[in-house]
Amino acid sequence: MKIHGDANSKHVAGERWHSDLSCDAEPPMGSILYLHTVPQVGGDTLWANMYAAYDALSPRMKAYLEGLTAEHNGEIIYRPITKEPDRVFPISSHPVVRVHPVTRRKCLYANSQYVTKINELSARESRAILDFLFDHCEQERYQCRFRWSPHSIAFWDNRCSMHQAIWDYYPRRAPATV
Repeated sequence: MKIHGDANSKHVAGERWHSDLSCDAEPPMGSILYLHTVPQVGGDTLWANMYAAYDALSPRMKAYLEGLTAEHNGEIIYRPITKEPDRVFPISSHPVVRVHPVTRRKCLYANSQYVTKINELSARESRAILDFLFDHCEQERYQCRFRWSPHSIAFWDNRCSMHQAIWDYYPRRAPATV
């Protein structure tokens, strides 16, 4: 998939915290990003460790979240940018606290780009808990920052992290990715 942005762009892909394609019934295990062209200044990517975010929760909050599921909605992300009015985009539910299939460690799995609600709660309760979780997960103490250089490659595990592209180079041209 190629991603491009320029002075006419209204946004760039990934500028909100997300785990790639979490709206899919079976989201991808990992992602690889290769940038051959980068802005002279800016354009970093942040990753957040969802193991650490889960571990930092109080025991009571961990118990509360256990068994809850969240709706990850691709429609809200992709509908505004598609030229295919009849296309259907995935909407899937996943545990808010998931167990990584390899490490067997618990981590949070909710991101502000795709997640629209917690299925087992009222709309008001859901919004309050999601606002808390998004704020909690996006803290700097869980983050690492990657500064891109031409021809850099990043590979990450979507099952226990989320990431965000930093669009601080506008209106210069966005990185070209493959």
